[in-house]
Amino acid sequence: MRSLRVLSSVALVTLAACRRGAPAPTPTALYDPPHALGPLFQDVQLARVFPDSKTLVDARPREAPKDVLTAYLAVRGTTGFDLKAFVAQHFTPPGTPGANVRADTAMTMEEHIRALWPALTRAAVPDPQSTLIPLPYPYVVPGGRFREVYYWDSYFTMLGLVESGRTDLVKSMLDNFAYLATTLGHVPNGNRTYYLGRSQPPYFAAMVGLYSTATDTSQAPRYLDALEKEHAFWMDGAERLKPGEAYRRVVRLPNGTLLNRYWDDIAEPRPESYREDYTLAQSVPAAQREVLYRNLRAGAESGWDYSSRWMRDPKDLRTLEVVDIAPVDLNSLLYHAERTIAALRRFRARAGDAAVADRYARMAEDRRRALLAAAYDSADGWLYDVRWRTVERVRDRPTLAAAAPLYFGLATPEQGRAVAARLAREFLKPGGFVTTLIASGQQWDAPNGWPPLQWLAIQGVRRYGRADVADTARARWLALNRRVYRATGKMTEKYDVLDPNRPAGGGEYPTQDGFGWTNGVALALSAQERGRATPVPGGGRLGASLGAWSRARSRATR
Repeated sequence: MRSLRVLSSVALVTLAACRRGAPAPTPTALYDPPHALGPLFQDVQLARVFPDSKTLVDARPREAPKDVLTAYLAVRGTTGFDLKAFVAQHFTPPGTPGANVRADTAMTMEEHIRALWPALTRAAVPDPQSTLIPLPYPYVVPGGRFREVYYWDSYFTMLGLVESGRTDLVKSMLDNFAYLATTLGHVPNGNRTYYLGRSQPPYFAAMVGLYSTATDTSQAPRYLDALEKEHAFWMDGAERLKPGEAYRRVVRLPNGTLLNRYWDDIAEPRPESYREDYTLAQSVPAAQREVLYRNLRAGAESGWDYSSRWMRDPKDLRTLEVVDIAPVDLNSLLYHAERTIAALRRFRARAGDAAVADRYARMAEDRRRALLAAAYDSADGWLYDVRWRTVERVRDRPTLAAAAPLYFGLATPEQGRAVAARLAREFLKPGGFVTTLIASGQQWDAPNGWPPLQWLAIQGVRRYGRADVADTARARWLALNRRVYRATGKMTEKYDVLDPNRPAGGGEYPTQDGFGWTNGVALALSAQERGRATPVPGGGRLGASLGAWSRARSRATR
């Protein structure tokens, strides 16, 4: 697997370079810091030369990595050797997107966000001594330590770009993701070489729907090939599974139905969090470390890194069980992707498209039934993650992920109303929806609220008839965003929703500002407040829009 992955990443970098007319890097030029720098990489990370492990993998060696390593091996044992000085001499540290923006709080929050887009927009150019994977078109980064495009972040960022009239930038980002899907076979976590082993929650189909609904629905079919390649990535190995088995990201439940899980193809410490992962792994027996690394990486693929949602013991990160869980949000996303592909195949209407559309529609319906049967607890009125081997619901840790089946329209009316009522009763707090009901010290737990989950929950409960809850949550979240902006001049990646006067915290790194998905969700909710509707996926809306476009085109050509 590793050799195939490296070859794919080389092909990606080469193709991107050729598109720009730049010299294509050779396979030996691919920069993979943990392996290219060898003992230097581990020594720098464990010595905490940089407070954030991600800084080293984003830094650019001033010479070829092999020459930096040779120089290090020659001097590291000498008297008076200073590792920090050596690193400063041989590496250029990365910048911080948006760091030079000075907020004027006389501007409204919305004006400030619109002014931030240029500062967060990037165009990656080929550089064989950087971990950054070049992309054909400009893209928006989240900000702070997140200097590259991120997959699931970008859907929520796009919500704000649409409201800002920047559908050109939405299209360029969508084209980048299509490029990654068709070149690599999947969309990585982000456009860094160290992210190639994993993806993130697959929002590509939702992005296609958002863009095409906001502009021209007839443009959606151009993304069909990329959508199908990404779907194949998530379903790789499904045909070989027996009941109770799993392969990569697909699982077959004991009753024979298929669902998906998060995964990563590499069982090593994450390079961008090397010190944290390596140190944690030293506290478990050597035979258990590969499983721990796999779960840490799968947790990163989930986007919820980390949460009591994934931990048998909410106080102990070593008890992660991510790969043993079929998550409700992931399977809702794949249901939506399957429905989207079916709609696009029907619209395109080439030879064989109808049969393929029927197959994807059946997959979507089979997934919906399997997920609801496994995840929905009628006594609790809740949708839980499921331990796929035993089909046991993870009932001791309800989370805001239950909003995803509402957002994408999987839940029945009765189920949706029950989940919406419990969201209002238990999860709605003074600053918006809280992520979980457990305060573990992890960042995807109480007391934190996260912009993407606010959007899913607000639109999800609205979809199932609870406009009152949606309006209350929206008002509380926007009030919190505006209060923090007026006090600090910043939009932050997450917020404390239990005590709106307290900054959010927890996890491996300080709360970041910038911030892509906060900007997007805040602008979209603000527009809703003023009576503007933002497209929300599900319920066959894209298919209906495509049908309406096709009928209008037919009338125009008569």
